[in-house]
Amino acid sequence: MEAGSAVSAVRSQRVLCGNDIRPAVILIKEGKIFKILPDASPNVDATCEHPFCWKVLDVGDMLVMPGIVDCHVHVNEPGRTTWEGYWTATRAAAAGGVTTIVDMPLNSIPPTTTLSNFQEKMKAATGQCFVDTAFWGGVVPGNQLELQPMIQAGVAGFKCFLIHSGVDEFPHVTDSDLHEAMKQLQGTGNPSDYSTFLKSRPDIMEQEAINTVAQLCQQYQVRCHIVHLSSAQPLGVIQAARQAGAPLTVETTHHYLSLAAEDVPPRATQYKCCPPIRGKANQEQLWSALKAGQIDMVVSDHSPCTPDLKRLDSGDFIQAWGGISSLQFGLSLFWTTASKKGFSLTDTVRILCQKTAQLCCLDNQKGSLLPGHDADLVIWDPEKEFEAS
Repeated sequence: MEAGSAVSAVRSQRVLCGNDIRPAVILIKEGKIFKILPDASPNVDATCEHPFCWKVLDVGDMLVMPGIVDCHVHVNEPGRTTWEGYWTATRAAAAGGVTTIVDMPLNSIPPTTTLSNFQEKMKAATGQCFVDTAFWGGVVPGNQLELQPMIQAGVAGFKCFLIHSGVDEFPHVTDSDLHEAMKQLQGTGNPSDYSTFLKSRPDIMEQEAINTVAQLCQQYQVRCHIVHLSSAQPLGVIQAARQAGAPLTVETTHHYLSLAAEDVPPRATQYKCCPPIRGKANQEQLWSALKAGQIDMVVSDHSPCTPDLKRLDSGDFIQAWGGISSLQFGLSLFWTTASKKGFSLTDTVRILCQKTAQLCCLDNQKGSLLPGHDADLVIWDPEKEFEAS
């Protein structure tokens, strides 16, 4: 079948249905999963009660699973399209098996902190997206009255920072700002040495921020989500808050699970992200917490910029932009290590597809292979190897 051809049925010897991998044919009608046949029957036409010509794509024993939902992506359009735009970001997503992204409220200009700004972002995205795209809003000082209008307009939830965000147009909030936001939402988320930068963002900063969020989450019973957890130290706080009834979820990212501080060379500012990549012992604790279900999901936190902002010439970690561009490699990065640590393909779907879809309230149409869900499929070979450079 040629690239670009319309497909109305996909056949494989390995289709991930629920917790089982088995031969199946997925029938697709009007962009939705119409039916999943229990085996790879050659007589596809006879299975449909309505006249319909099924155009079958037979992928052999390639694995077919739900499309990945990456709920932490910085597209940066409008305003910083030299860093990234919807046209390129969503093509990268599609190349890596990500069929839905949720765009963060920064680093675009303007940020998604008002209804009018959200409308401007929607206009910028229209006609440019190769995958489905949803949006987070932002909480900044003084915008509490914009929150409910943005919810009504369709944002999936809200992001805020408890320290400087990295861009001046998205200021961080104080405790009083958080209380005001919670009330509105209640009832409705050496400069060239890496060690110098790492010490500037110690684990205790992350722990104190999560303490604050956990307390507010429990007090107001508003769903809260901890983004890009890099430190294992706050895991006890998160667990205690959950056990006390706080509706709290948490994510980590592919780079915290794949990269370690000990391996970052001097001047290698391409490794800079915020929070920082921490040590190997911490990384192992993150993997253990993910295995135990203490961390709910893994996302990319894709945050590109132009090469000059990485300060590759000076190697200055303090001045360099803090973000890693990795949207197209998330599935490969995760499976490379997860498969060696005893994670199954079912675990992979839960962590990369189902939990992320639930966070964004998209699980009624994304994240699982079920009749009536969007026909967002990833077809790939879990045994194939390649080297990214």
